[in-house]
Amino acid sequence: MNLEEIKALDKKYYMNTFGDRLPVAFESGEGIKLYSTDGEAYYDFLGGIAVNALGHHNKKLTEAIKKQADKLLHTSNLYYIENQAVLAKELCEHSCADKAFFCSTGAEANEGAIKLAKKYFYNKGEERYEIISLDKSFHGRTLATVAATGQEKYQKPYRPLVPGFIQVEPNSLEAVKAAVTDKTAAIMIELIQGESGVYPMDREYVKGLRELCDEKEIILIFDEVQTGMGRCGEYFAHQYYGIEPDIFTCAKALGGGVPIGGIGAKDFVASAFSPGDHGTTFGGNPLATAAGVAVFKIFEEENILENVRKMSAYFMERLKELKEKYPDKIRDLRNAGLLIGIELEESISKAVFTELFENKYLTSLCKNTIRIAPPLIIEKNDIDGFVNTLERILK
Repeated sequence: MNLEEIKALDKKYYMNTFGDRLPVAFESGEGIKLYSTDGEAYYDFLGGIAVNALGHHNKKLTEAIKKQADKLLHTSNLYYIENQAVLAKELCEHSCADKAFFCSTGAEANEGAIKLAKKYFYNKGEERYEIISLDKSFHGRTLATVAATGQEKYQKPYRPLVPGFIQVEPNSLEAVKAAVTDKTAAIMIELIQGESGVYPMDREYVKGLRELCDEKEIILIFDEVQTGMGRCGEYFAHQYYGIEPDIFTCAKALGGGVPIGGIGAKDFVASAFSPGDHGTTFGGNPLATAAGVAVFKIFEEENILENVRKMSAYFMERLKELKEKYPDKIRDLRNAGLLIGIELEESISKAVFTELFENKYLTSLCKNTIRIAPPLIIEKNDIDGFVNTLERILK
């Protein structure tokens, strides 16, 4: 099909939840490149919104998926699943978790984390159900995760919201302390807010949250749906910050493009779930967890984390040089590893985003910030191509 035929089918049959999309459809990929239906090559600096950590058509990942597909796609969680057990081991050994659970999406992982925190206090006979999250946050599109999300535009159509969710100002320990009551079950944050334009939390603030949660016996939840699996130069952002949560969630890059979400938890809170308290149909099935196991293996074999550290340092060095040349056009640069925000002067942001697309560079626009989350296999020449193109546009 050509693009116009695809667009016509989409308009006739698909619910209009995404509006007018960017005018392109892709049919193949290799490395950081995507190839459109008309044969044009695009440079993927968004990585499927932080999903395609290993790029496109990674041969080892593709082979693992094919091998599993030839044997078995799905059974159910009524039975033991070898890949699921192995992936749980990998997740726990490469994070602060003692136990893991797998689902299908990041929103589902966050929903499960919220349920786990509430169930923990239910088991203790304590009526603690309030969840404190942050303004500008994004935790998903289910009714509970929309209630946790600190953005009015996502919440407004679905009021009345699920009760018990409170949002406070980011990076303000005093705001959190003022919101804590004897009903507070958990504090849930993204260590780096991605959807609002890449805003990392201050390290002292995160440390203060950990101390507050210890003092008040509150569950600390880190939403690592976007930052998990190497994005910040460590397997998980809580390692990048050096602070361990009680529960964390992940998804996006965990399967390298195959849908999978995960919850990691410390033993004391993980044990709150008893048989029947939580479940999933597709989560952790043989195919998805085969992909997850392969991703961990490739990370180690190809030194992915080391590449993230080197390339993020180089990327920021090049961008800072550009900011010095165009201080009136680049207002700020923010990053944690290869999750990067380029905040532009508001009047030019949409035009710059559009021109990047027209120059075959895929990014996303969060208000006036260009968000970049490229595959973690990115190389210096890829970065140079992007920065040089951005400079031509800014000129």
